[in-house]
Amino acid sequence: MLDSVVEYTQQYGHIFRIAEWTFTIMFTVEYSLRIFSIRRPISYIFSFFGIIDFLAILPTYLSLFMPGTEVFAIIRVLRVLRIFRVLKLVQFMGEADLLMTAMIASRRKVFIWLFLVMNIVIILGSIMYLVEGKNTGFDSIPSSIYWAVVTLTTVGYGDVVPQTSLGQAIASFIMVLGYSIIAVPTGIVTSEITFAGKSTREQRCVVCGKEGLSEDAKFCSNCASKLTG
Repeated sequence: MLDSVVEYTQQYGHIFRIAEWTFTIMFTVEYSLRIFSIRRPISYIFSFFGIIDFLAILPTYLSLFMPGTEVFAIIRVLRVLRIFRVLKLVQFMGEADLLMTAMIASRRKVFIWLFLVMNIVIILGSIMYLVEGKNTGFDSIPSSIYWAVVTLTTVGYGDVVPQTSLGQAIASFIMVLGYSIIAVPTGIVTSEITFAGKSTREQRCVVCGKEGLSEDAKFCSNCASKLTG
């Protein structure tokens, strides 16, 4: 992040490069040891965390094969992949597994909620297009739907404002509705977290992602990797 600031790059660019290669070498050693230490390396290489680990070290090595100022902009874009290093921390957070389980369990409910919200903004946006008309900024149904989304999410940019009394009444209804709708996915995920916490404890392999492993199991039945609990 600091390297993207021009002033910092000009003043501390050499320090950033040293730090970049230091961390890249450390991550490379870790990545290599993971592949070497498990029985089925392919299961790790193509797993979610394996891809994340690979993307974390890829940009620095690509910069070696793309020297010159003419491709500097491309290298800068590839370096954004370094943000994937943040996701490596998920492996060391047991609570992240619980949250992920809750999100997966509630995906259907959240999808239905999003589908409902989409229908609401389409209907209300179309109504506002008919009520307000083009003279007040609602010049098309898509722009009216954009206004409905902004209003429903309580952002309220103010670039499009209803002028008629009926339009203002509908806008007030959407604003109040927005507060109640925002709380719905929070309740859904929270209930799933509570349920997952009370359910029978099971293990998940961080290498291949297999779930439902016995709490007493020492090795994954899918890739034979050692379980950390």
